[in-house]
Parts: sequence; structure tokens; C-alpha cells
Amino acid sequence: MDIENKIREFVAQNLTFSEEPFDLADTASFLQQGVIDSLGVVELVDFAHREFGVDVKPAEVTPANFDSVAALAGYIRRKQAMVGGSYVSS
Repeated sequence: MDIENKIREFVAQNLTFSEEPFDLADTASFLQQGVIDSLGVVELVDFAHREFGVDVKPAEVTPANFDSVAALAGYIRRKQAMVGGSYVSS
């Protein structure tokens, strides 16, 4: 499963508490759409660390990195490239 699909699945199951597929565009703002609040951001940070091995620094927790499926996937890819890692589907 690719990074975007893992993010969509996590958001649907853990932040919107839905069994339905996440149906917003990948660029849709989580905050503007009411998908997450401050606790949701903490959950996304934890998810990025657990699922993808990304070490998230406090200064990196910004809308540019965490406010949409596309933003989070891009952030994860950049962080993995910095350490030479890659996502391996489990």
C-alpha cells in the first residue's frame, strides 16, 4: 500500500472514525475541512513516526507538512530521503 493510501486509511479509521474510504481530495486541508483538531495533529505525528519511521521535530509540525494527505505524504518522502530510508508495506 502506498503512503497516500496508508494516510487515507489512518485518517478515516482514527480521525473521522469511519469505515468508509476517505473521500476528500489529497490536497484538501484537514483543518479547513474539520477533519482534525490539535489532538488529531498529535495523532498524525505519532502515526508518521510509527508507520513510516519518521522522526518529527516540533518545528516541522506545520500545516505545510501535516494539513493534507498530499502534504503529509510529501513530508514523509522528504524525511525518508534524508536518511536514505523508504516505506516498505507491511
